[in-house]
Parts: sequence; structure tokens; C-alpha cells
Amino acid sequence: MSESQAAGDVARIIESAQRLGVEVDETEATQWLTAMAAMKVDEQIVVDTRTGVFGHAVTMLDFSPDDLAYFRQMGQLVEFVDEPGVETALALSGSAAQSKIQTYPGDCDFFERVNIQAETREAACQTLARLVREKALATAKGPTYQLMEARFGSYPADVMRDGRAYQAGSSISWTVAEVSAGKIEVTDADGREQTITWAEAALDSGWIKLDWVVADPVRGQLANVSNMLDVTWEAPDGSITPLDGYLDPYFQEVYLDAASIPIFSKLSQHVSANALDDYVARLEKEVSKYVSKQINYGKAAKRMYNIFRLTGRYHEAAFVRELFDEPASMLYQVWALIRTIDEALQPGLDISWETAARQADQLILKVVEALEGEEEAEIVRLLLRLRHAMTTQSDDPELWQAEVKASRSAVINIVNNFFYEKLTALPEIKAYMAQFQG
Repeated sequence: MSESQAAGDVARIIESAQRLGVEVDETEATQWLTAMAAMKVDEQIVVDTRTGVFGHAVTMLDFSPDDLAYFRQMGQLVEFVDEPGVETALALSGSAAQSKIQTYPGDCDFFERVNIQAETREAACQTLARLVREKALATAKGPTYQLMEARFGSYPADVMRDGRAYQAGSSISWTVAEVSAGKIEVTDADGREQTITWAEAALDSGWIKLDWVVADPVRGQLANVSNMLDVTWEAPDGSITPLDGYLDPYFQEVYLDAASIPIFSKLSQHVSANALDDYVARLEKEVSKYVSKQINYGKAAKRMYNIFRLTGRYHEAAFVRELFDEPASMLYQVWALIRTIDEALQPGLDISWETAARQADQLILKVVEALEGEEEAEIVRLLLRLRHAMTTQSDDPELWQAEVKASRSAVINIVNNFFYEKLTALPEIKAYMAQFQG
């Protein structure tokens, strides 16, 4: 794409944006379009020699190092460290990896590759079980954090657990107490009680993810922080086998330490030749879900942006890119943080009430600064009610949950309306979404 072609595309984007009341940074949009068109999607990784971070060339265009110190501090909590026979590479993912354009990120998501060298697959699974259990218990609770959940293993059959049905193959969620005990109790299809042990879960680990609530003492705010693992077994002959059956591609990850390049390079050689097509197909399944079943146009927009930028639909990608900086999109972050406040106030947590209250106050100020008119008044009213309910949360948990639900519902409704209106106003994106909506 020449400079004149990029300018022409930007002119089209600006015309569409002005019609919809969306602000566009013309210079930045032109630079991004020109850079995207000049590179190949399968281009090798790019290393920022100044900061030591690296990632796919397309991904690095959207990453800003401004908050790198903050992310590395969070990474010290969530990361798995190297040891003999275990190699790791920690990365940012999700909106945290797109900090140049995601002005209002939701959660702080990490992704980590863990390669286990062992004589047998079973031995690798045993090492994995030890690593995850040790990590969960070591970070279960601290002055500024609390582990909320560990996802580890898959149900071997259809079961009932705590009155809820789970299908065979679905992910198992563990509390800290259950991780410590090393087992969970379920009921099978015949009503018989069964025990699933941590060691058994390791043999079919499925997707592995740990979630924490963190009270950042520097920023004075709460955050949901997670780490999702992609675990591989390296056999004595050098062959690499993903323990969940699938080696994740690397199209949305920013790795935090250049020292991880050797392990990343070794594993990336085993990524499927169809990795890009598979990745786009997985994202499209999620787009379909969020525009037709579990309606969330904010999540759909984030996934469509990744699809468009990786499949050469740069005009659509550049337009969606601008939406993430709009004031109304800030409510997506508010929606996520209301859940974080709720989790931080759960019984048994050491995170102070004052920290949660300060976060609620910050949300109210953000809404006042970003919005105006009836939308601002409605959201501020609900957040003030939520803030008041915090004072009696432990005495009246039903009222508290009602306020949490009302606030989140109102916020996500505005987010959905905003993204739906903007996305469907661009004919190309409207047509793209229509194929998933029947």
C-alpha cells in the first residue's frame, strides 16, 4: 500500500467516523495502515531492543511500553519460573497486549508457554500437576492479592457438582481449599458419588488458567489478573507434544523478557502451518457467540479487530481500532471492575474494604469525566447505590448482589448499544456480522 492509498483509506475512515461522531487520529491511522500493508502476516517476530519485549510483528504495532513496569510487576505474581527440565516464556495477551489502542482495558491477562522435558508423557503430567498446585498454593492469599480460581483438568464424564451439571470434557474449576485437598467430589449420571483427584486431572489437563484479584498499592486500584498456560511435553528425542492436544499460535502475545526467545523459537517451529486459519476460525466462533447468543458487542469488536488486521481487511480494522479510544468504550472497563469489586469483598479475603471503596469512587469519577447527559446520570446513580451498598455488603448480601447485577446490566447495555450502533453503521462490518446472525 502506497502513502497515497493509505491516505485514501484514512479519508474513507474519517468520513465514516465523522458521520458517527467518532474521533480519528489521522496521522496515527495513516502510519498504522501503511505499516500493516507493508508487512507479511507470517513475518518473523520483532524484538524491541530498548525494552526487551518481543512478539509477532502485527501485534507489536499495538503495544505501548508505557505500562511495562506495571505489567512486569504483575507478572512476578503470576509467572511460572524455569527449573531443571522446565522452560517458560511469559507474555501479555488480550487488551493488555494492545495497550497502544486499548485505552480502557478490562482485565490484566497473561499467557505463558511451559515446556516440560521428561522421559514420558505421564512424567510430564506429574510435573505439571506439581507446578500448578505449588503455584496456586504459594499465591493463594497475600496482603494485596487473592487467588479466586484455578482451572485445571477436564471432567471425564457427565457429572453433577454442587447442584450444577457439567459435561464430559468441560474444564474443572478448583477453589484454593480443593487444590490444597487435591480432590473434588462429584456425582455421576447414576447418582453415585465420585472423587476426581488433582493427579487424575493432570492426565487430561485441558486449558489451564489461574485467576487472581489484585489490589495494586501503587495505583490504588483493583484488577482481575489471570495467567493461561500452554503446556508442552518435550520427549528425549526432541519431539514436542501439546498436553492439551493443541499448540497455541502467537498472534496476540507480547513476551516480557528477551531471554525467552530461545524457548519461544523452539516451540513456534511446531505451530501448525494452518495456525493463522485456525486462529481466525476460533475467533469467528467467538464473534458468532457474542453477536447471536451471549450478546456482547464490545467483546465481539475486540475479536473482529484481530480478525480484520490478520486477514487484510485493514479498512475495517482501522475503523474498529478507533472505537476503543471512545469515551463510551470506557464503560467496558467499568463493567469488568464492578465484578472485581464484588470478588474483592468476598468473605475471607484480606483485601481491604477501603481499597474496594476507593475503586468504586474512581469508577464514578471516570463515568463523570467520560460521559454526559442521561447516560451519565443513570450510570452514576447506579454506581452511587453500589457504593452505598458496600457499607452493608456483609450484613445484606442479597441487596449487594442485586446492586452488582443492576449496575453491570446497565453498563453493558450502554456498551452494547454503543458498539452495535458504530459497527453496523459501516456496511462492510454490518455485512460481516450478519453472516453469524442467521
